[in-house]
Amino acid sequence: MNYNIAVIPGDGIGPEIIGEARKVLDKVGSVYGHDFLYKEVLMGGISIDTYGVPLTEEALETAKNSDSVLLGAVGGDVGNSKWYDVAPNLRPEAGLLSIRKGLNLFANIRPAYLYKELAAACPLKEEIIGDGFDMVIMRELTGGLYFGDRFTKEVDGVMTAVDTLSYNETEIRRIAIKAFEIAMKRKKQVISVDKANVLDSSRLWRKVVEEVAKDYPEVTLSHMLVDNCAMQLVMNPGQFDVILTENMFGDILSDEASMITGSIGMLSSASMNESKFGMYEPSHGSAPDIAGKNIANPIATILSAAMMLRYSFDLDEEAKAMEKAVEAVLQEGYRTGDIFSEGNIRVSTTEMGDLIAERISK
Repeated sequence: MNYNIAVIPGDGIGPEIIGEARKVLDKVGSVYGHDFLYKEVLMGGISIDTYGVPLTEEALETAKNSDSVLLGAVGGDVGNSKWYDVAPNLRPEAGLLSIRKGLNLFANIRPAYLYKELAAACPLKEEIIGDGFDMVIMRELTGGLYFGDRFTKEVDGVMTAVDTLSYNETEIRRIAIKAFEIAMKRKKQVISVDKANVLDSSRLWRKVVEEVAKDYPEVTLSHMLVDNCAMQLVMNPGQFDVILTENMFGDILSDEASMITGSIGMLSSASMNESKFGMYEPSHGSAPDIAGKNIANPIATILSAAMMLRYSFDLDEEAKAMEKAVEAVLQEGYRTGDIFSEGNIRVSTTEMGDLIAERISK
């Protein structure tokens, strides 16, 4: 069967890690009899350099006409980049916000799983790690502060900046439904994270989530304030199954969760709309400081491609084959520099991709 994938390599290490994900996908296609057809489009800094904008209408249309999108990373060094001396809507990350909005990708799914082989790389104490952890963070992706009205202007002689945090019940309900559906396939636990002791938007969030929970009586729902959740992630990560939260909170918490897995280079991500269409990307950034050095960790991108097979294409067996290949390589001691420790075998970006591709089998 043919699957049409819009590929956005992006900036920094994006092209390198995307190349390895494609390598592994092609091996999956060869073993299982699928054809993955790629169409590359530009987004981010490279699109600014080429077209003057972070995302063109043509690029967005290409994505819309594909079966899914595979994304590397966009942007550069915020403190030292030509792309940031411009208006916010012309910066690389604006392309990411635009494509999420244009494709209606409101549900961000970020697994955080601690591989036994990487337990030593986890910054938490062994007694805190315990038997490990396996959680999913469900982040609402197209509402909240990042998409609210904003302005900077002089008010009573003082420069003032305003960002608006806004959610309606429809936006909350649809992400809550996604979270409960995923929980039904896991340990049937949802922790909804908000700041309901301060924010009206969080009080509405909590009310709507409780309404949705009534349709899923098998799922246990509890609430947690975001500051407590940030603390609990490093005190007792094993307590979490599905974390449901809004855009900015999810952005911060998922980055925190990624670091306790041992490396942000291990965390995959899916952003989906109400159908099976999704955009799949690693949770890490473009890492311009190591771009072109063939040392980036491609595993998060490869695992994101596995999520694409599972969630958009219903290819569960093929997704498991990719995940097992990653586990096999880790068990054999192969590591890129970010997860390397004494006694392991250090490999490059391309070598890691080769090793994982070689272990794809039925």
